[in-house]
Amino acid sequence: MKKRHGTKIIKNSTFRGFTLIEIMLVVIIIGALAAMVVPRLTGRSEQAKVAVAKSDIATTLPTALKLYELDNGFFPTTGQGLDALVKKPSSSPAPQNWNGPYIEKDPEDPWARPYEYVCPGKNRPDYDLWSQGKDTKKEDDDITNWK
Repeated sequence: MKKRHGTKIIKNSTFRGFTLIEIMLVVIIIGALAAMVVPRLTGRSEQAKVAVAKSDIATTLPTALKLYELDNGFFPTTGQGLDALVKKPSSSPAPQNWNGPYIEKDPEDPWARPYEYVCPGKNRPDYDLWSQGKDTKKEDDDITNWK
């Protein structure tokens, strides 16, 4: 070994880099794997949003509404809406035994729109609760508590 300016120089180095063909093979393999996986994942986010909305409409919000009704003897009116689960309503009929908040945040569906609520319901005797889904214009993608 020879020393030059305080650094070591090694003769006949055995270090060998990757060839262009090896790098291209790795890129092609990664591309093929991505081509197989990506189509399977597309559309999953929309399915997840629908699942969250169904869960909210079937379990989360009805549980909060039932607790509200147990405390006060009635469900929030249509005018009070689901906001009555977050903050005590001041409009009539004002709840006397409000023990909320019954949910932690304003109830929004996964598409960042408020859930629809009507009390008494047109499709059920107690209340109707639904999300308009991804598209607000058509009804076939609505997620409801009466279907």
